[in-house]
Amino acid sequence: MKLVTFEIASPVGRVERIGALTDAGIVDLNLACAAQLAASGDTGRPFEIADALLPPEMIGFLAGGALSRRAADEALDFVAEGTRTGPDGAQLLYAEDAVRLLAPVPRPNSIRDTLSFEGHMINFERRTGKKTPPRWYEAPIYYKGNPMSVIGPEEEVPWPDYTEKLDYELEFGIYIGKEGVNISEEEAPAHIGGYTIFNDISARDVIPGEVQMFLGPAKGKDMDRGNIMGPCLVTPDELDAGNLEMMARINGEEWSRSNSTDMYHSFARIIAYISRHETLYPGDFIGSGTVANGCGDEMERWIKPGDVVELEVEGIGILRNRIAEKKG
Repeated sequence: MKLVTFEIASPVGRVERIGALTDAGIVDLNLACAAQLAASGDTGRPFEIADALLPPEMIGFLAGGALSRRAADEALDFVAEGTRTGPDGAQLLYAEDAVRLLAPVPRPNSIRDTLSFEGHMINFERRTGKKTPPRWYEAPIYYKGNPMSVIGPEEEVPWPDYTEKLDYELEFGIYIGKEGVNISEEEAPAHIGGYTIFNDISARDVIPGEVQMFLGPAKGKDMDRGNIMGPCLVTPDELDAGNLEMMARINGEEWSRSNSTDMYHSFARIIAYISRHETLYPGDFIGSGTVANGCGDEMERWIKPGDVVELEVEGIGILRNRIAEKKG
């Protein structure tokens, strides 16, 4: 199932909803569930029951686990039979171009990003002459990002005034779908709620000065709208995460191409490492790190203000954003 968070106008302003991408359009899962319950005649409180079974926001859906997934499947079957409006005339189906897509989880509980692709490390060895530390092979080291800086597809990416080398990063990532602590590598796949594309925007000329002080990255990563996710969340049953073609295009020209087979640290291993004496919660996000040749820094080739960056991952889709003009 491909799930999205979308925004629509309402009498109280813009509201966020979750939906499923189908051939017919985007199905509002919460309202479709309410419509199915109302049609069954089994309850006089379809909206309240639907809110519990299939919440209208993504973290609630992920926390609902198998129960919410079954409710979503049943709601989609109901709409597929031809129903287009729910109780009180509620709209159940939207054309994709009639709504604004947000990041699948607009406000994750947390963001952790790793360095998991060996080809990415080898490329830096060749360019800098610095050997990858043995520790990299022993554990999936990660840093934490700002969950309030997340944006989705088609949103403009600001160019901070303190950098001359803004960079894209071709990654994908997971959302945790099941709470857990001290999760074993064998148990870890059951804790993955879904996959999405991740563009981890970086200020390359800022990061070296930060990490040499044994902290960070800080302003090299922390910037408004610098964590880009989308366009959808794909549930694990629909994706072979171990063999995905990944590519980046700048203004339509391919700059990067790689495959997830190069991922040295699997997401199962990453989950097991992160969850040691630390609880993971539904809605936490974990990035894969950059694939080989997946950023301008590896090629010493740089994006410019006004460029359109497209990241594509097989089975997930295309994450497209425009880089804003510099200010000041």
